[in-house]
Parts: sequence; C-alpha cells; structure tokens
Amino acid sequence: MTKLKFGSIHADSLTMEEALERITHLASQGKGGYVVTPNIDHIVIAERNPALRAAYADSSLSLADGKPLIWMSKIAGIPLPEKISGSDLVRPLLRRAAERSLPVYFLGSAPGVGQRAADILRDEIPGLSIVGVDSPPLGFETDAETENEIYARMLSAGPALALIALGAPKQELLMHRWRSRGCPAVMLGIGASLDFIAGAVKRSPRWMSNIGLEWLYRLSQDPKRLAKRYLVQDLGIIPIFARMMSVPKRDRSFDIAGTGETP
Repeated sequence: MTKLKFGSIHADSLTMEEALERITHLASQGKGGYVVTPNIDHIVIAERNPALRAAYADSSLSLADGKPLIWMSKIAGIPLPEKISGSDLVRPLLRRAAERSLPVYFLGSAPGVGQRAADILRDEIPGLSIVGVDSPPLGFETDAETENEIYARMLSAGPALALIALGAPKQELLMHRWRSRGCPAVMLGIGASLDFIAGAVKRSPRWMSNIGLEWLYRLSQDPKRLAKRYLVQDLGIIPIFARMMSVPKRDRSFDIAGTGETP
C-alpha cells in the first residue's frame, strides 16, 4: 500500500471501497487498531506536535480528508484516488457493521448529541448494534482517573468499532494511548460527524465539499472560533508543501505490504 508523505504525517492511497473493506476486516479480527483522517489542519499541527506525529505513525489507516490533499497529491505526481472524510465514511461503514454483526460504540460530542445520532442511525440502518454512547466532560483526557473510567465503560460494552468524536488532535492522541493499552476495538477519529448526523451542526452543501470549499462554509458558520485556524494557522501548509515538492518524486511516498493487518 502506497503512503504519500504530507510534511511529517502521511495518507494512504485507497479508494472508499478499499478503506471500508480494510476497516471491517480489522474490526472482525478483534485485535484493535485505529484510523486517522488527515486534513490541512492536521498536517500543520503535526509540524509542532511530536505526539500527533507518533499517533499518525502508529495508525492502522490514514485516509485523506479534504480536496486540498487530493490536489496536492496530483501536483506531487502521486495522485490519491479520492477524498475519504470521516463524515462520508460513517454511514457506509455502519451499514457494513450491521451486515457483519459488528457492534459499535460512540464516544464524544455534547451530551444528547451522540444519543440523537445513534437514534437516527438505528432508524436508518436495520440491524445496527450500537452498544454504547458516551459524552464525557470537556477535558476528561487530562485527568487519568476519569479517562480510565471512560475507557473501562467502553471496554465493558464490547464494541468491535468505536467512533471517537473529539476533534483533532485530542481524538488521535486518545486513540494512540488506548491502542497502546491493547484496546480490542478498531477506533475511528470522526471529528464533528455525530454533530452533523444529529443536526446539531450543519454540514456544507455537497457541491462545496466537492470543490474544496467546505472550510469556507464552516468558517461562515463559526467565524469567531475558526478564523484563526483557517486564515492564519493553516497557511503553514504553504512551506510544508514547498518542502514536499523540493524532494525527488521517489521520496514523496513509501510502500508497505498491504495485508490489512494492524501495523
């Protein structure tokens, strides 16, 4: 499997269908693993966050979330086949989970939001088994005792798949820690996906997502919180991409055996 380097992290060259099959295969094995979904923000944050770099390096799959990564891959001469955002992945993945009798757990989002999303998805997807929904308090990951309690609750529910909706880099760092503890569920960092499903946050129209303007829609919805990220911080992608293009094409990617097993 080809992995394309974006600064200090990477994205796997996979189609949506290939990603779905790999994730359900991992989940059916019961050996754990986790899936990350890099975007421009993640690439920029990883430059100054060694813990996030380590989380990406140990991930089972890294799926390109955002048209800009697809465009950059084409310019780099190693085109990724398609965008696979967490929000686009959730519903088809849960349909496969229902077909293969894989129980699912939701962690994150505000109180009531995860449960609302679970109710909607149960109505949409016959046979879907959601064995738990947990909306932990903000900052729970900074208190070891509280995090241990939340981890124990998830383990006791026995999911094969755990959707972690905490946002970056919290969800990636949490998945990395829990994987190191031997978590048997396959975890996916899905950001605001449960909020979108529950209707707590509006997602951009598909046409805007398809042309790479989802960030602009989100900025218009929450400018106070997102202006610095999108208009200042994420400009850091320019020198990162310039550095990427300065190396020979053969050094912009690397390959590993595509077994579907967790590294």
